[in-house]
Amino acid sequence: MKISFPSISFLFFFFLCLSSFVNSQSDSCNSNLNLNIGLVPFNTTSLNCHSVWTARDFILRYKQSGPNLWSFVLSAPDPSSYIAIGFSPNGQMVGSSAIVGWISQNGTGVVKQYSLTGKSERLVIPDQGSLQLVDGSTTIVPQSSRLYMAFQLNTSRPQSRVIYSIGPSNVVPSANNILSQHQDKISTQINYATGQSSSQVPYTTLRRTHGILNMVGWGILMPIGSSVARFCKHWDPAWFYSHVSIQGLGFGMGIAAVILGFRLENKISAKVSTHKALGILILSMGCLQVLAFLLRPDKDSKARKYWTWYHQFVGRALIMVAIGNIFYGISLGKEGHSWYIGYGVVLGVWVLVASYFEVKMCCLKK
Repeated sequence: MKISFPSISFLFFFFLCLSSFVNSQSDSCNSNLNLNIGLVPFNTTSLNCHSVWTARDFILRYKQSGPNLWSFVLSAPDPSSYIAIGFSPNGQMVGSSAIVGWISQNGTGVVKQYSLTGKSERLVIPDQGSLQLVDGSTTIVPQSSRLYMAFQLNTSRPQSRVIYSIGPSNVVPSANNILSQHQDKISTQINYATGQSSSQVPYTTLRRTHGILNMVGWGILMPIGSSVARFCKHWDPAWFYSHVSIQGLGFGMGIAAVILGFRLENKISAKVSTHKALGILILSMGCLQVLAFLLRPDKDSKARKYWTWYHQFVGRALIMVAIGNIFYGISLGKEGHSWYIGYGVVLGVWVLVASYFEVKMCCLKK
């Protein structure tokens, strides 16, 4: 079989592209750190290596190079923006010091220390911080579509809580070195003795308690209580006391969840305005329901019919908004699919049971 010249050219071009693709692939701890000689001002061999941020493909290499000397190389895909590593006393951004690097518009690498005194741009102060950088040790090297930021610290042992962030794509800091709001971040913890690294989610217990109370109070007990009022009225007065008890317990758990939500917002300075607004709306509707219960007219009153319409409408609206906000909160908390599935199953069971009794009630009326 003869191979034409165009076919040979195509194969050559294919293997050339494949070679280029392979060379531009992600860095890993299984590969050697092959930075061009002379670009990093210290020895980068025999460094400990960890994948510290899988979602963003951040690789951290480090080792203790002397009694009070630590060497670091942070590797990340080039976002045409800045990459940052911070050392924190508590895993939080505020109060930490960070090393930030980027490639400027003219192709020059820039590495600076920042003091993170707050979350607004003006409170992220360049050329300040508590880290003791070794003079002349900082550099950032672009290579194979990645950035390699290297630096050394004078310290007996660096802080174990380490945070990482990445700037908005295709936006480098301006001439005054002010950083734009990062597009993503993560907090980790490194055990320098064992070399182990793990991701840290600040205030995990507080987050999950807030979520569970919301889910059980507003999203499970409230629907069950409304179903008792609709389908169990033939068990009078047991249905009424059951309805009030279940709704009261759900309302109490909901109030606790809202209080924890405000505390959590204060702790992590979260920007969750929509979730917060929906939570306040749900709480307000819950308070209206309690007020309606206290001011309900007698059964023989002409106003009782209108009160019932109002009570049912507000209650159903509360449940629908609460269910939507619970799913939205799960997405904000990034807890994973298990929370979606777990709550979805419980909600599905309630829908099936309520549908069965609804059909049965309609058949009895006929």
